[in-house]
Amino acid sequence: MKFLFVGTNPEHTGAATHFIALIQAVAEAGHQVSVVAYPDGLIAQGLADANVRLYPAKFRNILDVRGYAASFKAARQLKPDMLIGNFGKEYWPLILLGRLLRIPVTLFRHRTPPMSRISGYLLPRLAQHFLAVSQHARQAYLDRGTPADLVQVIYNPVNMASCQPDPQKRHEILQSLGIDDEAIVLGYAGRIHGSKGVFTLLDAAHEAMAREPRLHCLWLGHGPSSQELHERIAAGPFAERHHVLGWINDVHPYYTALSMLAFPSIATETFGRVSVEAQASGVPVLGSAIGGIPETLSPNVTGLLLPPGDVGAWRDAILALCDPARRLPMAAAARDFVQRHFSTSVIADEFVKLIRSKQPQHDVTPHPLRQPRGNART
Repeated sequence: MKFLFVGTNPEHTGAATHFIALIQAVAEAGHQVSVVAYPDGLIAQGLADANVRLYPAKFRNILDVRGYAASFKAARQLKPDMLIGNFGKEYWPLILLGRLLRIPVTLFRHRTPPMSRISGYLLPRLAQHFLAVSQHARQAYLDRGTPADLVQVIYNPVNMASCQPDPQKRHEILQSLGIDDEAIVLGYAGRIHGSKGVFTLLDAAHEAMAREPRLHCLWLGHGPSSQELHERIAAGPFAERHHVLGWINDVHPYYTALSMLAFPSIATETFGRVSVEAQASGVPVLGSAIGGIPETLSPNVTGLLLPPGDVGAWRDAILALCDPARRLPMAAAARDFVQRHFSTSVIADEFVKLIRSKQPQHDVTPHPLRQPRGNART
């Protein structure tokens, strides 16, 4: 099949990372893939060595004539079987181009509503396929009145080659940070913001550090609460065991340095890409039982689900995974779990099968990963 992906968002976001992984996987599966992308943006850079054709373009907004012209030119030249969009500002341009050129359109939605009422009503009905990235996100559209058969779920794919255990890399990273190889490293990767539960995690980590002298915490990310996090760490009793690295362009090598990853959000998350990437690297995950996070792990097998904002529960869970008898079996199961459910080959196969279907269809029997999960405390 021939696909034209349109993704001109220049920013470093989870949606952009999703687009890169999916495009690479579809191309590796033998399909002809071309991409309209922001010149020198993350997507274009990520696909520079892939077997895809790149068309430079920018969509500043849905009225950007230059974006229409570049996408129209690419679609006329390629005559793809499907136009695929990933970002909100390109939804309506792709719908219009698809109607004009008689090419079906698939739209990914990485956020739960709100869209405008008009867009929320029309886009799932006008696109050939309207795809949410979690069952949680899908349910948000159903709750808004979208018919169930118009919204399917395709999870974020993970490149298993980019995320894998590497003892030598772990040693190098820990050595560079002055951390002993025998240390237990709790990691956080993401936006530093109160809604992400970073202060719940900090308080829980401090209480756990008081009981476990080998415990260190590695913070990867930046955000509006970065200064407050720095100040609280400096004022706390274990400042020397916190390692705040800030924004890291390529976080993948750092997963292998972790003993466990925390995903402590107290606000709803659509999915949870870092959870899946960490597990692909053989790292068990402590995740909040909120939003789409429960769909990213297997509770009590590859990680633990915990009540958002509950410092005591997070402290106990951290201490539980400080025990190698509890942690190592989860680490061993984590990569296989991701391989079976989120690897690029699996997601690309699901995606192409869905695209080849003449009409959108929804599997009324829930996928095991897509069923709601209850809290699991240690």
